[in-house]
Amino acid sequence: MQLLIEPDGTVRCLYREAIELAQLGTLLIRRGSYVEPDEQGQWRADLAPSAGPVLGPFRQRSEALAAEEAWLTEHWLTLAEPA
Repeated sequence: MQLLIEPDGTVRCLYREAIELAQLGTLLIRRGSYVEPDEQGQWRADLAPSAGPVLGPFRQRSEALAAEEAWLTEHWLTLAEPA
């Protein structure tokens, strides 16, 4: 499990039950995307809640979930470069 600790002490991560996150403080859990099937039975990961794109289509849900996690890790679970 990867935890990003921002300079102000805020901790960000992709939610897992690997550790008891409440031990870190008050939790604010928000959806990062929607992984849903389309009309053709293909899977898409809509990352709009994280200001991201729609990924897919994928044949299997597990592929969409892996793409979702990769995108969130690369684009959301990183510190912004100092200006």
